[in-house]
Amino acid sequence: MPGIPGFHFPASQLKARLLVQFIRSQTTIASSTTVAGFGFWSGLDVKLEFHPAAADSGVVFIRTDLPGQPRIKAGITNRVTGPRRTTLVSNGCAVEMVEHVLSALAGMKIDNVEVHVNQAEMPGMDGSSIPFVLALQSAGKIELDAIRATSWVTETIRIGDENSWIELSPTEDQSFELEFLLDYPGHASIGRQAFATRLNIADYCEQIAPARTFVLDTEADQLRANGLGKRVGYQDLLVFDQDGPIENELRFDDECARHKVLDMVGDFALIGTDIVGKFTACKSGHRLNSQVVFELLRQSRSPSVQTGGSFPLQNKKRLSA
Repeated sequence: MPGIPGFHFPASQLKARLLVQFIRSQTTIASSTTVAGFGFWSGLDVKLEFHPAAADSGVVFIRTDLPGQPRIKAGITNRVTGPRRTTLVSNGCAVEMVEHVLSALAGMKIDNVEVHVNQAEMPGMDGSSIPFVLALQSAGKIELDAIRATSWVTETIRIGDENSWIELSPTEDQSFELEFLLDYPGHASIGRQAFATRLNIADYCEQIAPARTFVLDTEADQLRANGLGKRVGYQDLLVFDQDGPIENELRFDDECARHKVLDMVGDFALIGTDIVGKFTACKSGHRLNSQVVFELLRQSRSPSVQTGGSFPLQNKKRLSA
């Protein structure tokens, strides 16, 4: 491996120095905090409380409204298929529309927390993750005496079909890169959008978390006709007609693409580790996001990769070359 100007030490020491840069301690919140609102789908009032949790416990939802207060671990094996949102089920108990909560936690690198909730559906708030981010910022964050595991993309693969897909590929700089390509050819007020980011906490909080859920006016009408979303108004999320958002204003010109990235962050968090790799998505959604998590698990279990904060073996070979 080429030397670094001004430094002369064996390759083994160089690997150790580089490894330290990408190992971090697990975290939790320093104090409890509350968010209250109503569910977009159900219309029911709901209170959500974030509480500190021990190392290696991960994110656990607790249904305080049910006998025995059942616990639902935020993991890919508990995810069930459902329309337009991410739902988790364990022992017959469900929590719904968890992607915005999980996105806030993952975007802020908060690894262990108990989420107490008194309804199945999370509060929709303004359709973004920023209300959860602000609550978590008020609670503070502390490090725990345990190392956060990391999953690495080690091979390039595309999931989906020619119309809707997500491509995973390795990165050279141990980053978590996300890009979304959005196209609504029949809806000029949305049109084509693209947003890309190399994820870090500051950019997540400022550039991704405020991006709101969006629907077309025709979709909103159909949902209401089916008895859903009747409590949701035009100020609660973005409803687009051909001229733009109805009775609302965009926070970003590409807000719809940014919200898709917000969802990717939340859905990918179901792997329960940090992630290193590049993810490019085109016209995809929650279903393909979940398939990406299974592919990450497959690659993490291959002989050529290690998890738990270690470099992939193939990267170790490149470092020592």
